[in-house]
Amino acid sequence: MISRYREFLKEFDNILKVIYEEQKQYIHCAKGCSKCCEKGEYPYSQMEFAYLTQGYINLPQNTKILVQQNIRNLLMDKKEFKGKRFEHKCPFLINGECSVYDYRGIICRTFGLCYYDDKNGYVRLPDCVHDGLNYSDFYDEETNTLNIENVPKVNLRIDRVLDSTLANSYDLDCGEIRPMVEWFGGR
Repeated sequence: MISRYREFLKEFDNILKVIYEEQKQYIHCAKGCSKCCEKGEYPYSQMEFAYLTQGYINLPQNTKILVQQNIRNLLMDKKEFKGKRFEHKCPFLINGECSVYDYRGIICRTFGLCYYDDKNGYVRLPDCVHDGLNYSDFYDEETNTLNIENVPKVNLRIDRVLDSTLANSYDLDCGEIRPMVEWFGGR
């Protein structure tokens, strides 16, 4: 199953390259920017988390220790959290870089893009739009409107991607989708 998922990711990444290329005039992502990884829930399917775990296993021992510390701290923070939506820094972000980049999930691969969410009926924008980054030159905060051409027609929500024609062609059984912290045992 993991090998089929890896093959699916190769094809999915090629689709994303086309979307990023079409959207490049609106995107300010650059090496060293980790805004997307600083605060989120990071939904992962069971399959994605298993794949991410393979990436973790392949890390150098000193990086594993840092990730383990981050996970412990994250679980303690989650335990003390009293709100509705627990957002956190990704525990795999080490010194501003993803330590498991090649194994990252769908949510991470699509960070920074806008797309039409057909399930909820609106265009989803990356949070960095509010920080003057992606799409911000074409977004009006006051009216909550985006003035761009070519909003990608493909829905990049994780549930849509993992139930897409492409994913189904690989006969993937990705399992349930949960926030990353829950995969670590932090329900």
